[in-house]
Amino acid sequence: MALAVCLLFDDRSDRLVRELWSRLEDAGVATLATHTHGHHQPHLSYAVLRDWDLDRVREALATLPPARPWPMSFHGTLAFPRGRAALAPAVTADLALRQWRIATALKATGADLHRNYESGEWVPHVAVATRAQGDQLATVVKAIADVLPMTVRVDRAALIDSSTGQTWPLRRIP
Repeated sequence: MALAVCLLFDDRSDRLVRELWSRLEDAGVATLATHTHGHHQPHLSYAVLRDWDLDRVREALATLPPARPWPMSFHGTLAFPRGRAALAPAVTADLALRQWRIATALKATGADLHRNYESGEWVPHVAVATRAQGDQLATVVKAIADVLPMTVRVDRAALIDSSTGQTWPLRRIP
């Protein structure tokens, strides 16, 4: 069970990522569309917590400077261990600073921040494939390359329980 602080996308952008998931599922590659509970949304996680107090997390995020909706561009593919693959976004200084502020604020609540979201460890990504094996990685890379460059619009944020898909929308983008 984990709680993620996620950036979410406008309807058009959400549809673009879901279409990519669908093409990969049709090719036999598992994606977030069918992973675990099947309620995953296209997103970019600022932070993932393994233990937390929901009220304290929400209060901490509410104190951070808000962001306005913005475009996020993708130019490549990331391959992670265990067959995970993702869209690689361009990382602006503002995005990196916001992630650092969020991770710092969440740790101050006593939450247990996953090591991949610690300062200097975060690799921003939008998950695509969840269990692509060996020869499937070529299929994933080609499918992603076929839609690049891609620009999406970040227009909201939420806390999402990754084990259930339960979502708590945030009033503003941290």
